[in-house]
Amino acid sequence: MSLRCRLIVSLLAVFFMVQMKSRAAVGGQASVSDPNLVVMTFNIRYGTADDGENSWDKRKDLVFGVLQRHTPDVVGLQEALRFQIDEIRAALPQYGELGVGRDDGNTGGEYSAILYREDRLQRSESGTFWLSDTPELCGSITWGNACTRVCTWGRFIRNGSGEAFYLFNTHLDHVSQYSRDRSVVLLAQRMRDRRHKDPVLVTGDLNVGEDSAVVRYLTGQSSLHVARNGLTKNPEPLVDTFRVLHPNTSDVGTFHAFKGATTGAKIDYVFAPTGARVLDASIVRDAQEGRCPSDHFPVLAVLDLTKTASR
Repeated sequence: MSLRCRLIVSLLAVFFMVQMKSRAAVGGQASVSDPNLVVMTFNIRYGTADDGENSWDKRKDLVFGVLQRHTPDVVGLQEALRFQIDEIRAALPQYGELGVGRDDGNTGGEYSAILYREDRLQRSESGTFWLSDTPELCGSITWGNACTRVCTWGRFIRNGSGEAFYLFNTHLDHVSQYSRDRSVVLLAQRMRDRRHKDPVLVTGDLNVGEDSAVVRYLTGQSSLHVARNGLTKNPEPLVDTFRVLHPNTSDVGTFHAFKGATTGAKIDYVFAPTGARVLDASIVRDAQEGRCPSDHFPVLAVLDLTKTASR
């Protein structure tokens, strides 16, 4: 082979390697050795809702399609019922799951479940706590929330590298501001008290916009004084991954009631440690013939956590 041909072959090889890495960085198929982590939060709308043409049976394939196209490594689900999780996992068997039903700590009621790609991640620890004064008591409500609320968490170890991270996934109350305030203080306490000081991610439908006290607390911009002995400031401030890359974007509505509108507040979030590199972040507005997979848009982030070393 001539020197010129060898040079062309080498350049083509480099080109294809770059293309493969680029696809992985935006949520495409990723190898075990790929350092990037693709994280999604997705309120899938509970499957027994009387939504007519938007009922679960008529849109579940759209939900499956979102996950198939974007192939997140880990997904925080909200409003997921047991049968919905079962159907998602039947369609996408590469995902394992964490979580329990909020009503009974077993299968009853909505989950704040976590799905994770078993070819990419191993579960190390996991659990669920209730957003109340008695967080280990299944079904407990003490803060005036309209619904039972939970947070499911897991520690994951990445296949190949051995690097680990935590993910906390939650769905805050849609009525009580007091409950939301108390909930994020409890969340911050659980983040602080985790066994291993690995990087922490938070996903969820917080039911509040970006200027709220809840978001400002999580991102370290303000304090919350809600309980004696509570944390007035988040000891480990986070960043809103979407805003890291899109600080001035105004079309950010994530709840749209199946209408696909982009106006309104962003109430769904992927938070990451301040030291994380945010490589990509987007509000996923996938639709098919004008039909949306859910009444919320998912939010996606591609992260490099290698600079957020354990302390």
